[in-house]
Amino acid sequence: MTKRDYYEILGVDKTADKTTIKKAYRKMAMQYHPDRNPDNPEAEAKFKEAAEAYDVLSDEDKRARYDRFGHAGVNGQAGGGGHAGGFTMEDIFSQFGDVFGGGGGFESFFGGGGGRPRSNAAKRGSNLHIRVELSLEEIAKGITKKIKVKKDISCSVCHGSGAKDANSISTCSTCHGSGYVKQIRSTFLGQMQTTVACPSCKGAGKTIAAKCGGCHGSGTQKDFEIISIDIPAGVSDDMQLSMRGKGNVGPNNGPSGDLLMTIKEKPHEFFRREGNHVIYDLHLNYADVALGTSVEVPTLTGKAKIKIEPGTPAGKILRLRGKGFPSVQSYETGDELVVVNIWSPQKLTREEKDLLKKMQNMPNFNPPNDSKAKSGAGFFDKLENLFR
Repeated sequence: MTKRDYYEILGVDKTADKTTIKKAYRKMAMQYHPDRNPDNPEAEAKFKEAAEAYDVLSDEDKRARYDRFGHAGVNGQAGGGGHAGGFTMEDIFSQFGDVFGGGGGFESFFGGGGGRPRSNAAKRGSNLHIRVELSLEEIAKGITKKIKVKKDISCSVCHGSGAKDANSISTCSTCHGSGYVKQIRSTFLGQMQTTVACPSCKGAGKTIAAKCGGCHGSGTQKDFEIISIDIPAGVSDDMQLSMRGKGNVGPNNGPSGDLLMTIKEKPHEFFRREGNHVIYDLHLNYADVALGTSVEVPTLTGKAKIKIEPGTPAGKILRLRGKGFPSVQSYETGDELVVVNIWSPQKLTREEKDLLKKMQNMPNFNPPNDSKAKSGAGFFDKLENLFR
């Protein structure tokens, strides 16, 4: 299903500043909040949609990628499952509650009755940032990479509880294990019942008498993990992809953060990239371009045979359609542009020199009296037009 434009969702202009975006999101979140619209799937979908739009447009890096690449630059299709398109209600309340200000966040405005208590116990782990280097061939086809990363995982001793043993954990006497308490707050909407994190256990719902000796109560430890990453074809240098839930685990069995990957293109032996096109410099001798020939050239996925017409000039650009990079935003694929170059020999035998001297003054070996043809002017204009 085609996603709506994030600016359209929040009803803001593409030049809107952060304050305007924040106000627009706050207005939508209040309108479609599930506690105001109980058992209304359509309102909940709009609530999540607004959170997804705000997540991207409130972050400078994500917004820049979105403006450049559209949804492909920030969504799960572009990185194996990011937040975009995959927000849960807990994600929204844990990450964006500060948009509403005050200690209660969302809960300062909406009641927690109706079976929707939320605890602050599950603190989300931090994101991991890595760099993934890819060859142009890998980018052209897409690839699954296995990356070894060092990250926070659940403690192997206490299994994330943070306690020395099961007997060291007891139910909080204030909230009776729920992790939250109910309060009556006065808001501009009138008096509302709200739920807030229990002040005694900080939302954990339990208290620990003796901490685990392995993690000292944090519930986490450092270790290596091999993560399989599906990278789509057509990604570009400095594009950032994400995998939800593959970052550091949160303390005391909290949800994991995300794995953020920055793509770096490896320099290639003979290919150059220009957008979705790939450029290859073909070097031929005088005889080949004068008489014409057939040559085999490398492509991103193998080889291709091309015909060189007799009299082909230096700078001629031959196009191999569909041999470039696929677009991450559409079904289009770029081309391979083969640039013809005439190779000049660095060493000559006496016989070769004599042959060249004979040809030097022959009429067909001299360029016409056209300065543009002699200088090769117009080649860069031609190349530039190909990228328009």
